[in-house]
Amino acid sequence: QEHPVESGGGSVQTGGSLRLSCAVSGMSSTRNFITWFRQVPGKEREGVAGIYNVGTIWYADAVKGRFTISQHRAAKLVYLQMNNLNPADTGLYYCAANLGMTVRWALPEDYDYWGQGTQVTVSS
Repeated sequence: QEHPVESGGGSVQTGGSLRLSCAVSGMSSTRNFITWFRQVPGKEREGVAGIYNVGTIWYADAVKGRFTISQHRAAKLVYLQMNNLNPADTGLYYCAANLGMTVRWALPEDYDYWGQGTQVTVSS
């Protein structure tokens, strides 16, 4: 497997929580940059949170303090815990992998592999 596989999306009300999972069994979550993006129809894909190895983590300003990215090394899973969700968080969430040595976290063109996405819907 070379493409990430996302799971865990769903529908919640404002203030609710969801945890997304990204399976990266065909690559390394410690040697590659793994980032969550989201997209709504008519808008560009937006970087949400990324992780490299253990200590390098990036968050978009819009989700700081509410979302947490983490990884389970042995299982080759990258998680996105999303708390205090609001309707602006609605979108198709993608997991993307960069196999290079550097990354501009929020730029989709910097990523080599993409998953199919998982839908997150937050109602007011």
